Amino acid sequence: MIETIRAAFVIARRDFTAIIFSKSFFFFLLGPLFPLGIGVAAGGLGSQVSRDIETTTIGIVLSPEEAEKLLATRARLSLSLGPKSLPDLLILNDVQDREADIVAKLDSDKSINAILSGTLEKPVLTGSQRDVGRWQGKIALLAETAIAQPVPVEIETRLVGQTGSSSERGQLLTAQGAQAILILLTMILAGMVLSNLVEEKTNKIIEILAAAIPMDAIFLGKLFAMLGMALVGIAVWSTLGLSVSLLVGVHWNALPVPAVGWPLFIILMIFYFSMAYLLLGSLFLGIGAMATTVREVQTLSMPVTMGQLLVFFLAYSSITKLGEPVEWFAVLFPFSSPFAMIARAAQMDNIWQHGLALVWQAIFTMIIIRFSVMLFRRNVMKSGQAARKKSLFARVTGK
Repeated sequence: MIETIRAAFVIARRDFTAIIFSKSFFFFLLGPLFPLGIGVAAGGLGSQVSRDIETTTIGIVLSPEEAEKLLATRARLSLSLGPKSLPDLLILNDVQDREADIVAKLDSDKSINAILSGTLEKPVLTGSQRDVGRWQGKIALLAETAIAQPVPVEIETRLVGQTGSSSERGQLLTAQGAQAILILLTMILAGMVLSNLVEEKTNKIIEILAAAIPMDAIFLGKLFAMLGMALVGIAVWSTLGLSVSLLVGVHWNALPVPAVGWPLFIILMIFYFSMAYLLLGSLFLGIGAMATTVREVQTLSMPVTMGQLLVFFLAYSSITKLGEPVEWFAVLFPFSSPFAMIARAAQMDNIWQHGLALVWQAIFTMIIIRFSVMLFRRNVMKSGQAARKKSLFARVTGK
C-alpha cells in the first residue's frame, strides 16, 4: 500500500507539473469564464422567476369581524387583479396582538412571511424588510377597500431581522446556488481526465508507465493530479471573482447564511467538489480504459454526461424534501450524494452526517478506480483472467 501511494504521488506530481506549466493552461483558465457568466445570468433569471411565482402568506391578527371583511375583500380583488398579485391571508387565532407574541410566531412558523395586526384603520405589518417592502402597498390597498375609506391608509411597520420563513428561503437559495456551482465546475473540469488518459494511450506512454508502476498507482496519480489542477483553476477564478466583487462593492452581509455557517460551508464545498470530481473522474477513467479512439470516447462519454445531468436534477429536486425517501436516495446514491449533502449543509446544522457521507463517497471512488484498472488491464494490457484464458486457448488450438 505504501509503495502504491508513493508511486501514485510520483505520477500525480508528473502530470500536475506538466499541466500547470504548459502554455495551454492559461487559455484553460480563460475558457470556463464564459459558461460561468452564462450560469450566473441564468441563475439570476431563475431567481427572478422564483420570486414571481413565490407564494406569500400574511398572518392576520385582527378582530373576527375585520378579519372576515379583509378576506372577502381579498377574494373580490383577486378576481380582477389575479390570484398571484395579492398575498394569501391566514387568520391566526392562537396569537395575541402583542409585539412579542407576533415576533415569536414569525420565528417559529416558517410558512408565514409577515403578520398584520392592529385595526384596518391603523394596521401594523410585522416582518422582514424584504417582505414588508414588497407587500406594504398591497396590504394598504386591501385595508382601504375593506373599510371603503377615501383617504389612504398608513401602515405602521415593524421590521424584524430575520423571520423563520425568510431564513428558510435564504438557506434554500444558498443550497440551489451551491449545487449549481458544483455541477458546473464538475462538468467543465472532469472531462480532462478522460482526454489525458486517451492521449497517453495513443502515444503508448501509459504502457511504458504500466511496466514500471502498478496500474492502481497510475490511475490514482492521474486522478489526483487532475483534481489538483482543477483546484488551482478554481482558486484563480475565485480570486478574480472576489476582486471584481470588491471593486463593484458587493454587500456580502446580504448573502443568505447557510445553516452550518459560511466558514464550514466553504470547506464542505471544497470537499464535496473534490468527491464529485473524483467520482466522475474515476468513471471517466473506466471509459478511457474501454475506448481506443477519440470517436469511441465521445460515444461512451455522452451517456455519462447525460446521466450526470439526471443525477443533478435528482439532487436539485430533493432540496425541498428533506427527510423524504427521494431525498434519502439522493444522499445515498454516490454520484448524487455530493450535491444532496451540500444542500443539507445549507439547511441543516448537524455536522457528523458530512463525515459519514465523505467516507462513503471515498469508498465508492476506490471501488470504481479498482474496476477501471481491471478494465484497462483486460482491454489494453491484455492481462487478467480473461486474457489468460484466451492465451491458453490459442496455445491449445494453435491459433
